[in-house]
Amino acid sequence: MTQRRYVLLDRDGTLIVEKHYLSDPDGVELIEGAAEALRELAVAGLGLVVVTNQSAIGRGYFDPDRLATIHRRLGDLLAAEDVRLDGIYYCPHHPDDGCACRKPRPGMVERAASELGFDPASSFVVGDAAGDICLGAAVGATTILVRTGHGQSTLDSGEVRPDHTVSDVRAAAACIKAILAEPHR
Repeated sequence: MTQRRYVLLDRDGTLIVEKHYLSDPDGVELIEGAAEALRELAVAGLGLVVVTNQSAIGRGYFDPDRLATIHRRLGDLLAAEDVRLDGIYYCPHHPDDGCACRKPRPGMVERAASELGFDPASSFVVGDAAGDICLGAAVGATTILVRTGHGQSTLDSGEVRPDHTVSDVRAAAACIKAILAEPHR
C-alpha cells in the first residue's frame, strides 16, 4: 500500500451535471468549479478516482463502448483544465443483478485500491447520493455529501449521515484540504 491518499468521486451530479442515463458524449458538462477543485486536490498530492454506477449498460440503453466514449469526453474536458484522473471505475450491472461492484457495495473501491495500491480507509468519498455515502462508510473512508445533483434531496431524506456536507465539489476540496491540515491527519 502506498501512503498516497485518494479521493473517490461520484460522476453524475458530483463532477458532471446530472442527466438521466447520459448517453451522448456531447452532453458531458462539468459542474462549475469541478475541474478547479480536482486540480487543487491533485496539487495537494491526492489521487483522483471516479466510481460510478452505470446501470444503463445492464438495462441495454447503450454499450460499454459508448460509455468509454463518454468517459473519454470527461477526460478531455478535465485535461483541458490540466486535470488527470488516476482511474474511472464503473459498475455496468442492473440493480437487480446482485453484483459486488454496484454502489454501495465496495467492489469498485476494492478494485481501485488493489490496482492503485491505496488504503480505502484513508480515502475520501465524495458524492451526491446515499449509495456514495454508504459506500464510503463501508470501506471506512471519510464521507462528503455534495448538495449538487441529488445531494440536497439525499440530505433531506435523512437516510444517511455523511461525515461532512458541503455545497459542491469545490467546497468538498476545501473540506478535504482542511482535514489534511489537521495535525493528527
